[in-house]
Amino acid sequence: MKSFLYIICFGLLTACSSDNVTQNPYLPNYQFNTGSLINTNLPQYSHLKFPNNSIVLNSPYGINGVVLFYAGGSNYNAFEITDPNHQISTCSKLSVEGFIASCNCDDGNSYDLLNGVKREGTTGSYPLIRYRVEISGSIIRIYNN
Repeated sequence: MKSFLYIICFGLLTACSSDNVTQNPYLPNYQFNTGSLINTNLPQYSHLKFPNNSIVLNSPYGINGVVLFYAGGSNYNAFEITDPNHQISTCSKLSVEGFIASCNCDDGNSYDLLNGVKREGTTGSYPLIRYRVEISGSIIRIYNN
């Protein structure tokens, strides 16, 4: 009986491990770091001081680029700008309008930039790939390493 309890505990511990996260089969994991590139005191990034604004940074950040969305307060969200439910192609780069990122392929997949989840009618099971955001004064760093 005691060994049965050990087996159950081991199974529960390994099931909760972060190593068991399902890897998206369509998108590779590229490592990057924007460093001090994004400074909201600079004119090209100053609109990121106001809620519901975003900026798209193209490669070499991410696969096709990264979208940084400011939701207000200290809430900045950064996501891969490639549709997570497609093989990488010329149409799988997402277009951003407001807080919606939409696929340019025929299926019309779209995602919410507030949380990265797919919107109604989107095919596939993967949300947007989220990247880490660090804020230090007026500097915003996005990274995946």
